Amino acid sequence: MTEKFPGDANKILLYGGGGHGKTLIDLMRAMGGFEIVGVVDDQLQAGSLVLGVPVLGGAESLPGLRESGVRLAVNGVGGIGNVSARLAVFDLLRQNGFDFPTLIHPSAVIEPSASLAPAAQILAQTYVSSAAAVGFGTVLNAGVIISHDCVVGEVVNLSPGAALAGGVRVEDHVQIGMNATVNLNLTIGRGARIGNGATVKADVPPGGVVRAGTIWPPRI
Repeated sequence: MTEKFPGDANKILLYGGGGHGKTLIDLMRAMGGFEIVGVVDDQLQAGSLVLGVPVLGGAESLPGLRESGVRLAVNGVGGIGNVSARLAVFDLLRQNGFDFPTLIHPSAVIEPSASLAPAAQILAQTYVSSAAAVGFGTVLNAGVIISHDCVVGEVVNLSPGAALAGGVRVEDHVQIGMNATVNLNLTIGRGARIGNGATVKADVPPGGVVRAGTIWPPRI
């Protein structure tokens, strides 16, 4: 269910018109209840279209949009490989006074005992299990599994098909690749990166890197 906000509650802007942004346009259309007023993107030409949504300009257009009554914004910068870019967009949107709805694709399954923070983005066919918690600005891409009692921090990105077993703790700014799996009750430290197809069998320290297709910890 979409949160209720004051002002023009249905009007929303999308910051970032690249691949992730396009996915979010389709997600919001599938949800219904939003009027997507336009895309803000410094790299796209004003007046062009992204899936039929007009590009309104770059960051300089944000104050005018806020003054016009737009209260909601969606961060369409995925930040894969560069989480600082996604964080910078959130900071910019906050500075201009926007609120961030939680987006949930209609095909996703969220158990009633799970909790989702504002700005979380839950894509198609993802499952969030019992007593799990998902933090602010985190992206759960298509087909992700978050098992019972997991705690996923802020501005985390789980790529398509990634799976967390029960009781996993994922700290802020972690990136987990496609079809990677994390075993029961482990902790993935802040800012760690888990490559595509990796299998994690022990805690990963803050800033740690688990290479694609490998098993963690490395065999000696």
